[in-house]
Amino acid sequence: MLGTNKTVSMRKETSTNAFNEKLITDSCGMANSLRVLGGRWKPAILCRLRYGIMRYSELKKSIEGISERMLVAQLRELENDGLIRRVVYPEVPPRVEYQLTALGSTMEPMLIAMSDWGNFYRMETEGKQMTSEVSAP
Repeated sequence: MLGTNKTVSMRKETSTNAFNEKLITDSCGMANSLRVLGGRWKPAILCRLRYGIMRYSELKKSIEGISERMLVAQLRELENDGLIRRVVYPEVPPRVEYQLTALGSTMEPMLIAMSDWGNFYRMETEGKQMTSEVSAP
C-alpha cells in the first residue's frame, strides 16, 4: 500500500481530474512531493517528528487546532506513504509512538528549506501588506 494517498481514492479513478493529477505527479517531481506533503497538517507532523520519536498524545498537544480525527487520518496517510512508522506497545494503557522512517528522513533538507522560505516569504509579504494598508485612503 506504499505510495497511496487517500485523497485520490475518494474520487473515481477514471475521472478526468484523477487522470490529470496522475499525469502531473508522474511527470513532475515537485507535484509528486506536494501530493505526499499536501494539506495543512502533514508538514506540522513531519517537522515535529524530525526531532525524534513522539507519542500520539505528544503530537496532539504540540499541534494546536488539529482534531483527533484529522491527526489519525494524516498519520495513516503518512504511514501508508512510507514516511513514518507507527509502533504500538502491548501495554495498559496502550502506548503508540511515531517516528520518521529512513525514507521520511530523506525529506529533512526539503522540510528545512520549505520552512526557511516560508518564514522569508511571510516577512516579505507582511511588510508589503502593512504598507499597502497604511497608504490606502
